[in-house]
Amino acid sequence: MRDVSDSLPGSDLIREGLRDLANGVESISALLVLVGSPRLRDLGLDVPDPFSSAVHPEHRLYDLLAEEDADGAHSRYNALIRRLVSFERAAECVND
Repeated sequence: MRDVSDSLPGSDLIREGLRDLANGVESISALLVLVGSPRLRDLGLDVPDPFSSAVHPEHRLYDLLAEEDADGAHSRYNALIRRLVSFERAAECVND
């Protein structure tokens, strides 16, 4: 699976995150892709990691969300993780 199919849930976020990572942009979608990178790589996606940071992408993602909206960071984080997992599960079904 080299391309991100539009038919998969969350494909927009994954595609945007991959593009941002390829360009070295630290964005919410890029950090989300890094969170899911082990599983996404197993699915055949090329997930670059341009950031050499000791901070785990999960923590950096949460921090970035909190910078935008401290009160809503937890809910947004959980919603993004659910979208990532939905994408991964659907992609696994397509690959089977």
